[in-house]
Amino acid sequence: MLFDASRDDVISVATLNRMARQLLEGGLPPTWISGEVSNLTLAASGHAYFSLKDGGAQIRCVMFRHRLSQAGFRPAEGMQLELRGTVTLYEARGDYQITVDTMRQAGLGRLYEAFEQLKARLAEQGLFDSAAKRPLPAHPRAIGVVTSPAAAALRDVITTLRRRMPSIPVILYPTPVQGEGAAQQVAAAIRLASERAETDVLIVCRGGGSIEDLWAFNEECVAWAIADSVIPVVTGVGHETDVTIADFVADRRAPTPTAAAELVSPDKAQLAAQLEQARRHLYRALARQLTDKSQHLDFLARRLSHPGERLRQQQERLRTARANLARLGRENIRRKQWSLDMAKTRLLGCEPGLAIPARRVQAARAALEHAMQSALADKSRHLARLDGMLGAMDPHAVLSRGYAIVENAVGRAIRAPAELADGETVTLRLAEGGTEAVVRHPSGTQADLPF
Repeated sequence: MLFDASRDDVISVATLNRMARQLLEGGLPPTWISGEVSNLTLAASGHAYFSLKDGGAQIRCVMFRHRLSQAGFRPAEGMQLELRGTVTLYEARGDYQITVDTMRQAGLGRLYEAFEQLKARLAEQGLFDSAAKRPLPAHPRAIGVVTSPAAAALRDVITTLRRRMPSIPVILYPTPVQGEGAAQQVAAAIRLASERAETDVLIVCRGGGSIEDLWAFNEECVAWAIADSVIPVVTGVGHETDVTIADFVADRRAPTPTAAAELVSPDKAQLAAQLEQARRHLYRALARQLTDKSQHLDFLARRLSHPGERLRQQQERLRTARANLARLGRENIRRKQWSLDMAKTRLLGCEPGLAIPARRVQAARAALEHAMQSALADKSRHLARLDGMLGAMDPHAVLSRGYAIVENAVGRAIRAPAELADGETVTLRLAEGGTEAVVRHPSGTQADLPF
């Protein structure tokens, strides 16, 4: 809302400054401005505060951290800049200033524009994706370096590698790093290293310089060579404030060549310290295990005895058991004897009451013996009578008077001559043995034969 001077409204300073800010931001579009940097302050927050001046005037500028990090360099006192931003007013102090969106060194607008365009195009093609970044090997077998043989960066890299891990071989892929055609040669050196695949990691580096000096690392051919490399690539181009397209494509960016060498190489001192720590841990673990095993061995040794000793112990236990058994037997016999003596004592105490039953038993025994003798005599007389009767009826008794019993072949007694056939063999049973005879019938019929 604009202030109407025809009215008698009174406004605050804050309201005035807010209205002025709205007028400036709404009336002046973002534009490019050139001038010289002065009164520069780089705050701990990462923001940059400075004045941009020329021969006739100056204006306060602020560039916030997230914008400054994308500029690719840091402003310095006296530096000629071309910056683009929004004209505004800082309401708290009423300071008229520019909020800077981007900046470039004066005279290099074309290069920065080309830089931003290439950066945007490669980002759309996925060359900057973090998912495509490869991890660096923890213990590379060989390290490749793409740089100029005469560059101070090469000496810094080699010095650092020798200090940290001198056992790792370094292979140089020499190439110019600035001047006409340098970008194509840097790209060719990267592709050569990738084709040979004789190193585990590749450092692409050069020392500091102006944006023109570093421009070979902002070319698209170098970016694609890094992206196509089968070997992880670490860039160390310029100083910490220098940022190139190669840095965005590389798997890791180091602020300097020395830092790149530190990134790709293990520190032998640190490894030695880790090894010593591991050795101490292993020694303590082995010592503890040895102690435990020794104690266990002593325990087993106490349980283990010689066979002869075990036999002696068994014999001793057998003797003890035998003695205990004998003692228990004697004690058992003594207890039984005591019980028997007690029973005898009780029996003797009851003996006077047994006299009458004993006499009765004696009388019963005598009566029983008499009855048995009488019964036996009766049975003997009856047996003699039966024996006499049996003897009278025994046919063998008749034989003793000269008679004989005639039996046929099956042992049946013959009663009549008709039961025998002429010529049949018969047995004659006599009082004293027997004999055989053959039957001969006399003339006439068998029925007429006399006995």
